[in-house]
Amino acid sequence: MTTRRHWLGLGLATTLALAAGCTGGAGGSDDDGGAGGEVTGEITVLTNRTDLAETALPAYAKEFEAKYPGTKVRFEAVTNYEGDVTAQLSSGDYGDVLLIPNTVAVDQLGQFFEPLGSTEELKAKYRFVDEKAFDGQVYGLSIGGVANGFVVNKRIWQQAGITAPPSTPEAFLAGLTKIKQSTGAVPFYTNYKDGWPLGFFNSQRAILADPAINDKFPADPAPWQPGKIEYITDGLLFDIVHNGLIEKDPLTTNWEGSKPMIATGKVATMLLGSWAVPQMKAAATAAGADPDDIAFWPFPYQTGGTFHARIEGDYKAAVSRSSGNKATARAWLDWFVNESGFAGDQEAIPPAVGQPLPAGLQAFQDTGVELVELPAATTNAGKEDEIIKESEIDLAGHIYRQKLVDIARGAAKGTKDSYFADLNKRWGDAHSRVMR
Repeated sequence: MTTRRHWLGLGLATTLALAAGCTGGAGGSDDDGGAGGEVTGEITVLTNRTDLAETALPAYAKEFEAKYPGTKVRFEAVTNYEGDVTAQLSSGDYGDVLLIPNTVAVDQLGQFFEPLGSTEELKAKYRFVDEKAFDGQVYGLSIGGVANGFVVNKRIWQQAGITAPPSTPEAFLAGLTKIKQSTGAVPFYTNYKDGWPLGFFNSQRAILADPAINDKFPADPAPWQPGKIEYITDGLLFDIVHNGLIEKDPLTTNWEGSKPMIATGKVATMLLGSWAVPQMKAAATAAGADPDDIAFWPFPYQTGGTFHARIEGDYKAAVSRSSGNKATARAWLDWFVNESGFAGDQEAIPPAVGQPLPAGLQAFQDTGVELVELPAATTNAGKEDEIIKESEIDLAGHIYRQKLVDIARGAAKGTKDSYFADLNKRWGDAHSRVMR
């Protein structure tokens, strides 16, 4: 199964979820992230990459074991990674190395994971270190990075007369309308039923080219107002649906089935991460279509006449505080990130600073996109998570956006304005409690 944070299938992210079979709960920390001690013995790696757990991943393990004789890396595949691993965290038995579930708030990182080093120290070596850091300490290293944007079948867009990425939401909607009118393709596929792809509308903050946006966002009591990021992104989703530019019945969408659909031109566009491009190209090859039809385009919004797209690490690999073999766990983590070549094999952004972009992302950058790594919030660190919890608006999830889709398609009561007003009120009420 390959799902959202499956870019290496969420891919990358889960691939590395190493975890399981360790003793104890969230016990005391060595405060060195497992860097000390003898590298020997067995660790278990938990992964949501069920497609790689018996093939590519054991091959990486053999290389590691050759470098460190006396070690053994075992993989355990987890289909429902977020749910099952979150439950393991609660039990205190969650392995040696694991990908940090998105359910863990930043101020809880030190409760479950070993510190790997200071933010200042590690940012000179790795990309994305801010993303799983708190109070100056890094708790997880990305095993690869992705860009955010639209996966498109450019052959279908070309049939509609569009050969370059639209630069405004209005131009994008006009393009989807032309696709509907002049081709037999579904202009935009929501993946509503699986849900998680809708969360990518929350991954577009870089379009405003504001490096402080992650600090400013939780300070804003009403982000669904014209000109603000949630209005721009969720507003585009609403308009796409309201204009009838999606599949006939969102309740019947299927993520795995969508791959050959976009690969063969039955679907023109999906909002995902760049991790999806290799999957769609593979689907095209399997279906006898041209993999070069698949391209990656930026979100249709420019600041200062330039597209901006966020690059971010997918899942972050961490050393478990409950691990009984922290030295080997840390050695595996360091080796996988720096030496395995896994990110390049998966066409992801290498986490180590100085390594080149894969060809697909270089082509994306060549369309005129500035790739932006957004710093994590500092002044307001953890506040956004608190407001999300208080407001019950799952910004990175899909529940409130599924309701948005239902309103936009006439399956639920409301309008864009009424729903955004409701979201602003709920967010604002929570904001007043959290930020006082």
